[in-house]
Amino acid sequence: MALPAKMRAVEVAKPGGPEVLTPVERPIPVPRPNEILVRVAAAGVNRPDMLQRMGLYPVPPDASDLPGLEIAGEVIACGAAASLWRPGDKVCALAHGGGYAEYCVVPEVQALPLPKGLSLTEAASLPETFFTVWSNVFDRAGLKPGETLLVQGGSSGIGVTAIQMAAAMGNRVFATAGSDEKCAACVRLGAQKAFNYRTQDFAEEVKSATGGKGVNVILDMVGGDYVPRELKCLADDGRLVFIAFLRGPKTELDINELMRRRLTMTGSTLRPRPVEFKGAIARSLRERVWPLIEAGKIKPVIYKTFPLAEARKAHELMESSQHIGKIVLTV
Repeated sequence: MALPAKMRAVEVAKPGGPEVLTPVERPIPVPRPNEILVRVAAAGVNRPDMLQRMGLYPVPPDASDLPGLEIAGEVIACGAAASLWRPGDKVCALAHGGGYAEYCVVPEVQALPLPKGLSLTEAASLPETFFTVWSNVFDRAGLKPGETLLVQGGSSGIGVTAIQMAAAMGNRVFATAGSDEKCAACVRLGAQKAFNYRTQDFAEEVKSATGGKGVNVILDMVGGDYVPRELKCLADDGRLVFIAFLRGPKTELDINELMRRRLTMTGSTLRPRPVEFKGAIARSLRERVWPLIEAGKIKPVIYKTFPLAEARKAHELMESSQHIGKIVLTV
């Protein structure tokens, strides 16, 4: 099938607010040997896209300058050494940028099959948060069966994924969110309890809900002044894993508490990691998590979709923090 020479895309014209997202025409990218070219049906919107737009998240030198870290669509062409997929396959994939476009190239190992029963729009909401949660909660923090997890920001895209994934794996999950409505949504998704951080002291509530023991793992995207309170509500041998720091990267730390109770603090960013690392996460997801999605035990949570050309409106919604779950662009 002959491809058109150009595609529609949305670029960051210059660092700034949502208004700098500009519809453009670009040449269609060509897959490298181990990549596939996907005709994009939908692309997820994530906080790193906002940071990139604001000039606060430098694009890696080997990445597309177009925003967009997750897509779903149809494989159109395969690189010379790519063997995992064939043209016509429906996939969702973690992209190295370039998702806000009609066509996107991705390393073949970072693609996953469209889960049975899901639309391409639903599947586009999966990769970024599922790769992040698996890597941090299950690999880095080592959440084990029967352990407890606290998810900060439970109504965010990451939050709704972490709650459902851990609950489906048989863990007790608690969450924080910024309104009673969002807390109720967290409970519907599988959290045993959710705490409104505007009106409740989450550290006290977690201790109370766990009979004074605390939780085994905390997934944190807040940082800053939350950290001392998080250490208080960790169980002995507990693990605190950071994936962002919305309240700032610096904090006060009681090293004595860390030593006395054998606590672990860690964290990671996904985008700079090598393709092989992301491919290993994709294999784990396919083996352990895709069956749970296909069984209906984990569901995509999409708050709203926008056409690609209205990416600006999608970013305005994300900045408002009114959403529960994911925001997706349809192409």
